[in-house]
Amino acid sequence: MPESSDRGRSKRRWRRPSVYDVARQAGVSHMTVSRVLNDQPNIRDATRDRVLNAIEELNYTRNNIAHALATRTGRRIGVLVDAPIENGPNNTLRALEQAARTAGYAVSAFGIDDGDAQIRSGVMELATQGIDALCVIAPRASSLDALREQPTGLPVVVIKSEADAMWHTVGVDQREGARLAVEHLLGLGHVSLVHLAGPQDWLDARERQQAWQDTLRDASGVRGTAVVGEWTSDSGYQYASTAEWGDVTAVFAANDQIALGVIHGLAERGIRVPEDISVVGFDDLSEAKHFSPPLTTVRQDFDALGERALECIVAAINGSDDLSHSLVRPSLIVRESTAAVPS
Repeated sequence: MPESSDRGRSKRRWRRPSVYDVARQAGVSHMTVSRVLNDQPNIRDATRDRVLNAIEELNYTRNNIAHALATRTGRRIGVLVDAPIENGPNNTLRALEQAARTAGYAVSAFGIDDGDAQIRSGVMELATQGIDALCVIAPRASSLDALREQPTGLPVVVIKSEADAMWHTVGVDQREGARLAVEHLLGLGHVSLVHLAGPQDWLDARERQQAWQDTLRDASGVRGTAVVGEWTSDSGYQYASTAEWGDVTAVFAANDQIALGVIHGLAERGIRVPEDISVVGFDDLSEAKHFSPPLTTVRQDFDALGERALECIVAAINGSDDLSHSLVRPSLIVRESTAAVPS
């Protein structure tokens, strides 16, 4: 037993130093260490020397850091990804990685699920990897609220469809996409519609629902109901299986997964799509064309989003001070799940 305990103490004694160890050794904050590692301006020479001496004394792993300090750019972008398993964040990350690779940049990603602590940990972890800028894919309002309280000392670009007074922003025009979906249904003669919205902490869900409301308000003689659910097929299925449809002839689902559940639930009740009820989704999943019937949906151009985000990031790295906002236009993909209103 004593021997095992000694091994445990030895392992703890020889753990790899962290940025917090460097901060304690130098007598500064961990954010000051991050700013020194990323060669940020407005650091006193004496403070910079203390941090560099602490790094040397602790034998802090420098890999990218040494290169970044020598060349003033590590050509590395940090990406903080909230809800990385969801379709939008996942595809955005993949597109940004591809665009960055083509341009000669490496990407370090940190995925979070929830909580302020994860935001802080993610920013700190990425900042110590010699990144030149931080891109944030945070589709939930709560995550962005936590980020606002977390200083980074780096250029920051946030993926969101609304402009922001604090950061550069790039996004897919969610309101335009929802407008295309609703106007398609109105053009087919539908006057009684349902919108199955996504969770309201999600910025995209809010934007799509707002566009739904605005488009219906501008149309005359149209009735619409919005129901908030989850981003899942189960959510759509549950609603379709239990709802009193009355004279409703069209559904705008906030994403393709909800739409899939709706089609399934309607089929079990003997309600045909699109003969009885038309269904439109959002995202254009690769499987959407194989739904039964193939799904009419809104396509988000994630490749264009990744390229636009990279352009914004590089401009920010190169010292662009004016906050920028750029939107990628979505497109409507018409398939067999929508038809003219039944007579």
